[in-house]
Amino acid sequence: MTSLNQQQTTLSTEPVLEYVTCAGASQTDDKTHRMAYWRWGDPQNARILMCVHGLSRQGRDFDVLARSMSAHYQVICPDVVGRGRSDWLAAANGYQVFTYVSDMVALMQQLRQQLKATAPLSIDWVGTSMGGLIGLGFSSLPPEASGAQLRKFVLNDVGPRLRIEALTRIGEYLGKPLRFDSEQQAADYLWTISTGFGPHTPEQWLALSKPLLKPAADGPGWVLHYDPAIAEPFKTMTAESASSGEAALWQVYEALTSQVLLLRGKQSDLLDAETARAMTQKGPKARLVEFDGVGHAPTLITEEQMAPIRDFLTT
Repeated sequence: MTSLNQQQTTLSTEPVLEYVTCAGASQTDDKTHRMAYWRWGDPQNARILMCVHGLSRQGRDFDVLARSMSAHYQVICPDVVGRGRSDWLAAANGYQVFTYVSDMVALMQQLRQQLKATAPLSIDWVGTSMGGLIGLGFSSLPPEASGAQLRKFVLNDVGPRLRIEALTRIGEYLGKPLRFDSEQQAADYLWTISTGFGPHTPEQWLALSKPLLKPAADGPGWVLHYDPAIAEPFKTMTAESASSGEAALWQVYEALTSQVLLLRGKQSDLLDAETARAMTQKGPKARLVEFDGVGHAPTLITEEQMAPIRDFLTT
């Protein structure tokens, strides 16, 4: 017979793939879609840690961090719609932060039902780049509407001001219809556009890359595991639109009531040092930790990068 401790160890060290049904991506879209999420740890643990990935990534980015935190939390790592195991949207203009926030609300309501919770959940959030912006949007909702109250918030290399140079760089490769002969060839390509992630061993990089790939449906080879259409709304962004959104993001950030840990790659081209310093002085007055030799964005798989998160969340 398997002991309770053995069962908890199994639950804590391997993810379970689950789905939540979400509403249409706009008021005129009545077609639902499914968002996939990876759950680590005890599904009856009401202590929730949300880990939300960057623009073209997926939930398995957090495998190392989720495994290390699963003894303390039920760790939830969504594949944001259009990525990984989640559905693709019928219309590209649905790939917007407001859609992603709405999907997180649907996920939170499902978690509440599973936990038989009658009050909003108290949750912690780790958001890398886009995942941090989704967390900011989620935080602006009343707990009665979102189903949760943010207790502690880790923003990984993202803030209210996004440098247009970095957005332009990302737009140059996002959504290209690429095909690879092998997973290794794909990993090698992904490294050419991701050197800002900082040093990784070949084994670490291949492990991060494999979940980003899927077999091509129309023949041999591998393709990237996201909808190329996510690039369409992203490429409409201009310096003017980024600037106009900055004031609104600062308002949301300054209204945060959660404790905030801000992580930054010292060589980041998305989150500049001036913005990071301002975030330590405004609103929740984030605690700032920077990693030398890393740009956008820290992958949170090394002990050096996980230790500040673990200390922040568990103390």
